[in-house]
Amino acid sequence: MSEGERVLVTGATGYVGGRLLVELEKRGVPLRCMVRREGALERRVSASTEIAVADALDAAAVARALAGVRAAYYLIHSMGQGEDFAEKDREAARVFGAAARQAGVSRIVYLGGLGGGGRLSEHLESRRETGEILRASGVPVVAFEASIVIGSGSLSFEMIRALVERLPVMICPRWVAVEAQPIAVEDVVAYLADALDLPAGAERIYEIGGRERVTYAGLMREYARQRGLRRWLVPVPVLTPRLSSLWLGLVTPLYARVGRKLIESLRTPSVVRDDAARRAFSIEPRGVAEAIRRALANEDAAFARTRWSDPVSSSGLLDRYGSGRPGTRLIDSRTVRVDAPPAAAFDAVSRLGGARGWYYGDWLWAVRGFLDLLAGGVGIRRGRRHESDLAVGDAVDFWRVEKIEPNRLLRLRAEMKLPGRAWLQFETTPDAGGTEIRQTAIFDSVGLLGALYWYGLYPLHRLIFAGMLREIARRSMPAA
Repeated sequence: MSEGERVLVTGATGYVGGRLLVELEKRGVPLRCMVRREGALERRVSASTEIAVADALDAAAVARALAGVRAAYYLIHSMGQGEDFAEKDREAARVFGAAARQAGVSRIVYLGGLGGGGRLSEHLESRRETGEILRASGVPVVAFEASIVIGSGSLSFEMIRALVERLPVMICPRWVAVEAQPIAVEDVVAYLADALDLPAGAERIYEIGGRERVTYAGLMREYARQRGLRRWLVPVPVLTPRLSSLWLGLVTPLYARVGRKLIESLRTPSVVRDDAARRAFSIEPRGVAEAIRRALANEDAAFARTRWSDPVSSSGLLDRYGSGRPGTRLIDSRTVRVDAPPAAAFDAVSRLGGARGWYYGDWLWAVRGFLDLLAGGVGIRRGRRHESDLAVGDAVDFWRVEKIEPNRLLRLRAEMKLPGRAWLQFETTPDAGGTEIRQTAIFDSVGLLGALYWYGLYPLHRLIFAGMLREIARRSMPAA
């Protein structure tokens, strides 16, 4: 690539696009990201990456985003945006293809879905049609058709994860016996990144999948094995796509908007029949067990780096106050702004626990500690090493410091007895001469008991955490 010629990445706020952005920046590729909202990638890109604000249906804005671009990644998809998503996808592809041709773009890299023979679902048909429209623009297209993607935060993985975690006995419709060739998200990103280096003339459709074929039932059993869960799958032939989507929506409400379209896609086998990708790329895809193992390991971080739901803000973390449910990770987050510097706000946060208590409802915290002792836990009597100083590994009552960045972030990991894992995180960010304090409670539930624990205590937790944040804000302010 000659000096100054950038690569455009669309969909960089999305699940795959966000990971691709990180990989391309690591490789030193000069980038420009096209986003719909100003600030959508704030603090997520390097200083060398440009940001272009453009709606995919705005031809003039898309043309400006493509100016001076050599190659472009097209990772735009509208499935979560209403029943007319297919028409939106068609129009966006037409606009982008025409603008790319006019700008002299030499290559478009596109990621679609892999479907076998027979009638495709509306979702897969839309993915296939989008690729055809891009190719019809006259710009050479490297199109990847991927089987289901396995990674922390991917739609298919989160669906499997939620089903297996919540249901000891699963009534399984016919689609659980359909074969797929699941591919790890890391391998998808590697294929996309390496597509820039293909020689001219190598543009074509490449089918990509993992090392082996497996049914959805096999995926569920492997996930259960790695999580140490005993699950029973009971196949039934009567669940139609509509009934299956309603069932899925009841068990995993996060997917209610896309459930039926997803189920219809799952009925289509997604296995690789053309090995062109294995011949053109030096990538050895991972197997199913390793892909799931890596996805679970990534969930041990505070949050997966990106999720399929990021662009539509279904996690609720972008709101001033909200709660969310990505997969089985349950989240309650709220913010408050104070007219004080970050150092003062962080000082109030870092003094939580021990002799000073938790600033609100201390008697409730004491009861929780007593119940924890009765259950064989550590209780709340451990206190803390120092009244204001904290370091990674320090105990704070029945929490332990997992991460601390002075004047910016404190994350506590729960050590009380719980049907899952829990964290309490505080972030302090400069905001117009003051500070925004964000408090986030995270619960990684295990099974039905974990979900019952979270929802049963949610009203009480909401009261306690809201009161705590108000008191943190008050103590951040200078004395009158």
